[in-house]
Amino acid sequence: MPWIVGVSGASGTPYAAAVLRALLDAGEAVDLVVSRASRLTLLDETGIAFRDGHWQHDLREWLGRGADGKPGVFEADVSDVRYWSAGDLAAGPSSGSYPAKGMLVVPASTACVAGVALGLSKDLLQRAASVTLKERRTLVVAVRETPLNGQTLRHLVALDDAGASVVPASPAFYAGATHIQDLVDFVAGRVLDAAGVEHGLYRRWKGELGGGTS
Repeated sequence: MPWIVGVSGASGTPYAAAVLRALLDAGEAVDLVVSRASRLTLLDETGIAFRDGHWQHDLREWLGRGADGKPGVFEADVSDVRYWSAGDLAAGPSSGSYPAKGMLVVPASTACVAGVALGLSKDLLQRAASVTLKERRTLVVAVRETPLNGQTLRHLVALDDAGASVVPASPAFYAGATHIQDLVDFVAGRVLDAAGVEHGLYRRWKGELGGGTS
C-alpha cells in the first residue's frame, strides 16, 4: 500500500522533496498530490514548473535538487510514484476504500490546515486528508508558518484531537547541521518518524552532550 504525500502551497518545497526521496529510498510506494498553490511556490523556490502532462520529468528534476537549489545533487527513481491531479475528486485517494498506509502533508499551509480541520475537501489534497482521518489512518501534518495566530492554533488542536500528528517544520541543531540540507533533512526525518518510516536522515540524540559537534 502507498503513502499519500500531499504538497500544499506553504513555503518549504525542499521539505517535501526530502520526504519523497526518503520514502522511495525506503522502498515505499507513493501517491502524490500537488496542490495548485504549491505549484506557484515550487516555481518560485526552484524555478520548476510542475505540469500534469510531464509530471515524471518535472518530479525527477525537483527531487534531484538540493535544498540550496543546486540541480543534479540527488538521483531519484520515481517509478514507484503515482501522481493524482489536485482537481481530480474522483481519484483513488478520495475514497476510504482506496488502500493506503496513511498520508503526509508536507509542507502544510495554514489554509490547508484549516480546510482539513473543517472538513472542507475543496481539492483532492484536503479530501484525501479527511479520508485518512475518518479511516483512522496515520495523518502527519507538517505545518510551515510563523507566527501562528489563534485561529490556526485552534485548527491544529482540532487535527490533534482527530488523531493527526502535527509536526511543525522547525529544524533542530543538536544533530550537528553544517548545511541547509541537514536542517531540511531533520524536519523530513521527524515527519517520517511520526509516520513510523525508517530512515537515516539525521543524527539521533543519544544522551551525550556535544554529540552534534563530534
